[in-house]
Amino acid sequence: MRSRKPIIGIPADRRLLDSHWFHCVGEKYLAAIAGPADAVPVVVPALGEAHMGQWLECFDGVLFTGSHSNVEPHRYRGEASEPGTWHDPERDATTLPMILAAVDAGLPVLGICRGFQEMNVAFGGSLWQKVHEAPGLSDHRERKDDPVDLQYGPAHEVQLVEGGLLRRLAGQGSVRVNSLHGQGVQRLGDRLVVEAVAPDGLVEAFRVEGAAGFALAVQWHPEWKAAENEFSTALFAAFGAAARERSRGVQS
Repeated sequence: MRSRKPIIGIPADRRLLDSHWFHCVGEKYLAAIAGPADAVPVVVPALGEAHMGQWLECFDGVLFTGSHSNVEPHRYRGEASEPGTWHDPERDATTLPMILAAVDAGLPVLGICRGFQEMNVAFGGSLWQKVHEAPGLSDHRERKDDPVDLQYGPAHEVQLVEGGLLRRLAGQGSVRVNSLHGQGVQRLGDRLVVEAVAPDGLVEAFRVEGAAGFALAVQWHPEWKAAENEFSTALFAAFGAAARERSRGVQS
């Protein structure tokens, strides 16, 4: 059988554009999968669990992306959000069960920013809704008035945990990452093991303990110009390699 590139499902945001609803994924995520991960990105509509089984049978991995929306706080028994907070309940209804199903099925999984927060919630964790107001934590938000390249530029170091996957990929104990998030991990979910922490102690990356496949999430945005950053390239290449191995196993 002729080998094929692995197929990566990418759940979409549901967004109102003009007067119509669209299911959207940022191009930077598609580019990171098509480029450094060397895989085929497929956008997954936010339709809840209706087609979950069929989707997961087709995919060799799943990427859970960042977004301007936040996970609805009732999903982790949090207090109601401030009026005007952007939520995406259709995405929540799709991604939260998909995370658990994908990990249980042994599919490689990578979470980024909102996807990182979704993975924490899916495994029973909770979130700070405003990290900058939490005792002892710093302001991890970008400056909206800055040019986009500056917003996504290096903001602070993260310490990579000894023995973790990220430490092996980096080949060193710390890396500088960007920081564009208002929310963050308050209570770490079950089965999650810390991979990286910010200088203020906020969890910046974790893996799923005991997962049959690659199962990792990061709070920063490695997809931004991933091909120009050695560490980001290594991360997506590792994810793509895991998906490729999964694909070969399915085909054999």
